[in-house]
Amino acid sequence: MVGLGRDPEVAGATASQTTPATARAPAADSPTVTAGAPPCAVTFPREAADPYCLRAGEADRLLAGHPWHRFAVIGDSVAEGLGDRSPGYPDEPWCDRIAAELASHQPDFAYLNLGRMNTRLADVRAKQLGKALAFRPDIALAACGGYGLLLSRYDPDAAGEHLRAIVAAFVEQGCDVITVGMFDGSHAPGVPERFRAVLRQRLRDLSLRTEAISADLGAIFVALASHPASRDADIYSEDHRHGTMRGHAIAAAETIRALGAHLANVRTRR
Repeated sequence: MVGLGRDPEVAGATASQTTPATARAPAADSPTVTAGAPPCAVTFPREAADPYCLRAGEADRLLAGHPWHRFAVIGDSVAEGLGDRSPGYPDEPWCDRIAAELASHQPDFAYLNLGRMNTRLADVRAKQLGKALAFRPDIALAACGGYGLLLSRYDPDAAGEHLRAIVAAFVEQGCDVITVGMFDGSHAPGVPERFRAVLRQRLRDLSLRTEAISADLGAIFVALASHPASRDADIYSEDHRHGTMRGHAIAAAETIRALGAHLANVRTRR
């Protein structure tokens, strides 16, 4: 696999910019290695039992024969992969998981993650999109808009305009695009009660706009806003703004399933 990693600017940032939002404690459940298996064949017991996570061999089956060689990710802290540890789950952000699964089928696979925390949609478009296009990806993931939802001034029409321009730029370059409707973080335990209704409405609006733009432009939309795990307290980090590694595992699973469905549809149309 070639270049599995992040933008050099991100790699050189401060620790708070490139590691999970809060300190990670050692996991309570130790991973186990199957007897006779290669040293890297690690099983995480809680993830293996989680009904929302990938089953053994599921990703290989869904992604077998996929055509992608270059994967670019842009966005805010959701794309960057911030989040607390979850006992019994690997300490691996969702986009890194997706990249690893894609790379397992392509020896020359390259991955660039430009996601950075506290980045507005307008800045994702202005500062990250050009770098991502220059990377010449054949698949890209745009996970952006969440940071803007947390600000006092939020313009949903402007957010939709920026998101449409981002997706269109990738599509025009011949790139498949993944978009995401984020988990409904209004259920996070740490969100003050007086903010829950506003946050829920903004998240729903952004998810619906993202879904509509994706349908218009042929992007692969991953619907997490209505996912039942949204109501599980343990998918949210202590800062209530990011997912835990369990949340990342579920997001990665749903993205890989969406990619598998896309591949199946493409094969059916041939």
